[in-house]
Amino acid sequence: MSWVDEIPEAARLYLENNRLDEVECVIADLPGIARGKAVPAAKWDKQPHFHLPNSIFFQTITGEWGEAAGPEGFLEPDMILRPDLSTATAAPWTKDGTLQIIHDAFDQKGRPIGCSPRNVLKRVCDLYKAEGWTPVVAPEMEFYLVGRNIDPAKPIEPMMGRTGRPAAARQAYSMSAVDDYGPVIDDIYEYAEIQGIEIDGITQEGGAGQLEINLRHGDPVKLADEVFFFKRLLREAALKHNCTATFMAKPIEGEPGSAMHVHHSVLDAKGRNIFTGPQGGETDDFFHFIGGLQEHMPSVIAVIAPYVNSFRRYVRDHAAPINLEWGRDNRTTGIRIPISPPEARRVENRLAGMDCNPYLCIAASLACGYLGMKNEIWPDKRFRGDAYTSEDEIPQGLYAALELFDGAKAIHAVLGEEFARVYSIVKHAEYNEFLQVISPWEREHLLLNV
Repeated sequence: MSWVDEIPEAARLYLENNRLDEVECVIADLPGIARGKAVPAAKWDKQPHFHLPNSIFFQTITGEWGEAAGPEGFLEPDMILRPDLSTATAAPWTKDGTLQIIHDAFDQKGRPIGCSPRNVLKRVCDLYKAEGWTPVVAPEMEFYLVGRNIDPAKPIEPMMGRTGRPAAARQAYSMSAVDDYGPVIDDIYEYAEIQGIEIDGITQEGGAGQLEINLRHGDPVKLADEVFFFKRLLREAALKHNCTATFMAKPIEGEPGSAMHVHHSVLDAKGRNIFTGPQGGETDDFFHFIGGLQEHMPSVIAVIAPYVNSFRRYVRDHAAPINLEWGRDNRTTGIRIPISPPEARRVENRLAGMDCNPYLCIAASLACGYLGMKNEIWPDKRFRGDAYTSEDEIPQGLYAALELFDGAKAIHAVLGEEFARVYSIVKHAEYNEFLQVISPWEREHLLLNV
């Protein structure tokens, strides 16, 4: 296995202690679900690439299909999947030695598949690179640990803690609340260490059974890979303890939603933060990045809040932004400037939900900042005070968000026309599927009253 020298140290260490039995060749689809093949190690060692049909990018979250194949028709031609060995990581919850390796998708002429989420993020990073810029991001992941739920008609409930009571709400930053599901967290740490993923911290959030995990800042593609892997890690750790990790934006009525806040900075060719000037002050690029977020974020809300449930998170005075204001150390604004030394100056986008595809979310957010710097867009005046008193500035619902996305030609040019075409078709199909479902609210209030 000559390729072993090319994989990360954590994966090599795993192979020193485990006989490799299987390689999982994985790729993220539009929702961020891992698609791929499990291949015996001996076979994977002999093949330079694998195949999957391009139709995996045309599926809705329910498994139905959007009519996005193009003029050639729904032929499901094979894509060429090539491994990125730098992503190799263990699957420590398996009984046999297993590596997961993320693959990149190309057509049969060797061109990147434009609607593949990882390719979309790489495209945006290449646009930064062409300007001599290197984007740096740090995602924060919020999620819930909930009780097993096999009946969609029943409300989701918090998991049972070690005290024998359901996980408590309104206990943000409580250490005893974190201790209540300590066995799950112990496995999260163990799996992350084996996989070589560096956790920057775990805290209790405001919801019942809601946690936040922060990852170390770094390259956008690498961090999106880690979030992609981490979602699976969290699900496996939870299942081991008879509970479920959910990344729904709003899983429990009356509880806070789950966000994926993204911190951004940009480096120049010498590794210096371009948001900070020689004397430590804020630069034009810093303000233009904020301006780009304010100008273009409404057009990508359909990407960073991709489901009907996503919009239930945007509730005034409920730990989620409803605006595009920017402020310093102000968590009521959609765009926050955290306290930091000049060299670590960064911009936090607080609008994305944890139900997003991490590749597409980071790509969309960076695209807005890129357009702001390229077009020298100045932001509104800094907001002071409680921004929940300001006007709503994001679309009210997925259909309205998709209309804005469809008209956002500048965003399409950055993310890629093929991605924009496919994404719009698939999300409209998904929304139409939702409209076919009659909700309990409708049956309760309309059945006998209208």
